[in-house]
Amino acid sequence: MLLASALSLSLLAASSFAQTAAPADAMKEPQVRQLLQEKGYTRIDDLDFEDGMWETDATSANGNRVDLHVNPADGSITADDLVSNLSENDIKARLATAGYSKVHDVDFDDGMWKAEAERADGNDVEIHLDANSGEIIHVEND
Repeated sequence: MLLASALSLSLLAASSFAQTAAPADAMKEPQVRQLLQEKGYTRIDDLDFEDGMWETDATSANGNRVDLHVNPADGSITADDLVSNLSENDIKARLATAGYSKVHDVDFDDGMWKAEAERADGNDVEIHLDANSGEIIHVEND
């Protein structure tokens, strides 16, 4: 009876481990870390394989902390919140290239970059930019 109980517990533990381990042909932890770093994520913490997905907390390129899920089969990344692959410095550089100066108050808010700057004619403006492309979407006088 004791042997049968021990065997049952061993099988249950092995079954539980099989559900939390990544399949043999799936991405492993070092590959997932590298992928996330290539996509601009830093401070990748608590990377665990759960429910068939890699899960982690990380800092996105715009400095926000996000919860991420990585599909181990194809490497697709899903964030709990919309994030941008661009940083504040990327936005400042894009605006400088577009002819704006004195760029300040650059923030990522509600899925969009927002910044204040001065146009070539000296007028102060608020600029809204696409989260991923950095394309200027809207400019209004400040």
